[in-house]
Amino acid sequence: MRKYFRGGIAALTGALIATSIVLTPAAGAAAKQDPDTQKLAGALATQKVTWEECTFPGVAPETVEKFKTVKGLACATIQVPRDWHNPADGNTIGIRVSKTETAYKGTSRQGIALVNPGGPGGSGLPWGAAMALRAPVLAGQYDFIGFDPRGVGLSSPLTCSYTVPNSTDVNVLNKAKVDGCLENPLTQFITTEQTTYDMDFIRVVLGEKKMSYIGYSYGTWLGTWYAATFPSKAHRFLLDSAVDASQSTLENTWDLQPRTRDRQFQEALLPYMARNNATYGQGTDPMEIRRNWEKAGGTREFLGQLFVAWFVIPSMYDTTQYPTAASAVAAVIGDPAPAATDSAKVEQLVAKMLATPGLSAENKAFIAKGKSNALNAIAKKERVAVKATTAAAEVETWDATFEAIRCQDGQWNQNLHYWNYWLADLTVNAPFIAPFMSTPLCAYWPTKNSMPKPDKKTFPRLLVAQSELDAATAYEGGLATAKALPNAKLISVDNEGSHGLFPYNTDCVDDPIVFYFQTGATPRKQFTGCQALPLPNEDKTFDVGGKLTNGKVKIKMITPAVKEANKIVKDLLSGSSTAAADESGMPANL
Repeated sequence: MRKYFRGGIAALTGALIATSIVLTPAAGAAAKQDPDTQKLAGALATQKVTWEECTFPGVAPETVEKFKTVKGLACATIQVPRDWHNPADGNTIGIRVSKTETAYKGTSRQGIALVNPGGPGGSGLPWGAAMALRAPVLAGQYDFIGFDPRGVGLSSPLTCSYTVPNSTDVNVLNKAKVDGCLENPLTQFITTEQTTYDMDFIRVVLGEKKMSYIGYSYGTWLGTWYAATFPSKAHRFLLDSAVDASQSTLENTWDLQPRTRDRQFQEALLPYMARNNATYGQGTDPMEIRRNWEKAGGTREFLGQLFVAWFVIPSMYDTTQYPTAASAVAAVIGDPAPAATDSAKVEQLVAKMLATPGLSAENKAFIAKGKSNALNAIAKKERVAVKATTAAAEVETWDATFEAIRCQDGQWNQNLHYWNYWLADLTVNAPFIAPFMSTPLCAYWPTKNSMPKPDKKTFPRLLVAQSELDAATAYEGGLATAKALPNAKLISVDNEGSHGLFPYNTDCVDDPIVFYFQTGATPRKQFTGCQALPLPNEDKTFDVGGKLTNGKVKIKMITPAVKEANKIVKDLLSGSSTAAADESGMPANL
């Protein structure tokens, strides 16, 4: 994500307002009343909330110091019913919340705006202060609220345990893991639906009639669920880098993710390397770079998996880190004779990456973090190898929030034959990422939950922002979301791959978003097309991927370039099987 807002937006002229922005009439009367969380919570609605100085575990000290400069920053734990469908049972859980008080008092104050960074399972506690710093114009009208959703961070956590079965069958192992988690009485309540009620109760406790919201990635799913459940309480909502909320489950979003990662690698990163041959020394033909990458083992080898997992994929979330990803690919391609150990090899290749010209201080810090993660992955791989020789019946414990939410928000396909086909298809159509993939735990996880269908009469006007080559939440999913949600408008960013856009630092992207939060006005047209910023060390934006037409990007999932690259892999494999990565390979969250 871009780190800083430019400090203001360009003045919107009368002509712009007249031709591009429209205030539609207010929605009609609600077909049914929103749930009343104040009434449902009973005595909890009058609880005494103790606000105190915030702590943000895992956040760099210098960043925490910046957060402390935000006016009114304070944190508290709010008790909520464990089960909003049966709040009278007396069971409660704690939700850690941060508040700011940056909004100017008076008629210009718009209220509170909750922020969620995604995951599922991402800590949102720091994001109240972060958004106040990132969007100071909006901070003058909104008090941004961060929170750790149930099961996350400083809120009541969800951990699961299971007894390791005496079997090497992955299906047996996965089912044991899921069954063990379902035995935890908290598991069934770690869902997006329950979190939306928590969010509304935060609104109640803070004494607000309505709430606004900025959600990134999975946070767009959470925001959609809230808006569908509490439409009369939704003020301004931004869904940034959206999952496919046109579907009843999150399955399609993760179905697309391997292909979007292959697509960004081939359509954007390798062309960037080719344009900057003087820096990376891999030639001027993206296909030749791909061929050399695959000849070096690509992601079929553990070394390539490590460098993709901790340098390349993270750079796809923020393309200001493309120099990091490009240096990692070049290092693996130019790998000299093997070092004695995997750890020594990482040290050797990272040193080569750091010698690449043009790296910024942020790139070097990113590389240092990636190196640490890679070395930890090696240590984990070694522990797993040792553990494989131990007896079964060992009890393992794991952080289950990510899986509990995505699996319990709607029923995934539980036909294992389907998933076998899915994996086989990836080896042909997404071979760059295929070695990381395995049957998801959701294939073994039964659920009866489903997102409520938005009511066309009451669903609020909202904005969706989506980049063309987003590798985590496919552009196709964001487009489907914008088409499916009533009154939604889409802002597309052509030739961009970053995941999480606002604030983007261009008038085309930021102005309509800020103006919407200030006035409620959305662009007159359903689709607004914007151009990406240049990539690092380049002075112009290059056209890659699809074409921007009438505000929408027209692009195929398997583009001609991706198809050609897939053929390169197929020819090199010559019928050999693709090795699977071990479980320490790649982060799976959104």
